[in-house]
Amino acid sequence: MAAASGRAERLGPEGVRRLGALYRTTAADLALARRKYSADPVVGRLEDLVSRARHLVYDTPAERGSLASFFASTYWRRVTERPFTLALAAVLLFAPAALAGAWALDDPGAAEGLVPARFRSVTEPRSGGSDLGLSPGQQAAFAGQIFTNNIQVTFVAFAGGIALGLGTAAALIYNGVVLGTIAGLAAGAGGSRGFVELVVAHGILELSCIVVSAAAGLRMGWALVVPGRRRRGDAVVAEGRRAVEIVLGTAPWLVLAGVVEGFVTPRGLGLVPATAVGVSLGACFWGLLLRRGRRQAVRTEGLSPAP
Repeated sequence: MAAASGRAERLGPEGVRRLGALYRTTAADLALARRKYSADPVVGRLEDLVSRARHLVYDTPAERGSLASFFASTYWRRVTERPFTLALAAVLLFAPAALAGAWALDDPGAAEGLVPARFRSVTEPRSGGSDLGLSPGQQAAFAGQIFTNNIQVTFVAFAGGIALGLGTAAALIYNGVVLGTIAGLAAGAGGSRGFVELVVAHGILELSCIVVSAAAGLRMGWALVVPGRRRRGDAVVAEGRRAVEIVLGTAPWLVLAGVVEGFVTPRGLGLVPATAVGVSLGACFWGLLLRRGRRQAVRTEGLSPAP
């Protein structure tokens, strides 16, 4: 093992074969010694040898690839590895939003209590017209508040996966309710057109980023609940590494949504141009996901089957 210096390939072909044979023999001796001579000091010596050799025998080469390759292909495949968690994240966000929106339209008085103070200006009744009654500066500030909120939701939804995925589910449901309530109150106040103009250009992409990052959190939660053939800790580490890759790959798209929100949304393009920008960004993101995510299935060795 000293000759390997931490890397089995340094031993050469014959050395690697001998390492495997010696490891199997030592492991068998250890099993026998534990069973028949558990109190003998030789057990500790054999355990030390097997422990030191295990990483050489079972080590796998680290996956290497360029940054461009990661963003061009690996990221998209990571996202599509667990389609169920992706669909579940979308349902946990948009189903409560739809229900909350309908409730806000039906009972605006009760729904107003759920809206954070910084968003209440868009839910106030309009005297006429379909805009939100906000100046360009106020629109930019409001858009920035939404972006900040969505960044927080993105990372809370991801980090909540470590709590068996329950934290992720709670974050999605709560923010879906808030989103739907704001939209419903804005529509009931006569500002639905203005609300859509204010959020659609960046909102489709931002919400897509939230769903993808939340799906990464749910993956970690699933590995905790059903680790498969691996020990629970190993399953969480392996799945957590892939989940972190998803979050890192999603970050540039979240930044792009922020750029649109900061420089495009406040310009007041109007409903049709704003919708065209938002739909184009969303179509680009999901089009790349469908196209590149299906090119090559990534083998997830030792983990539980996808839920």
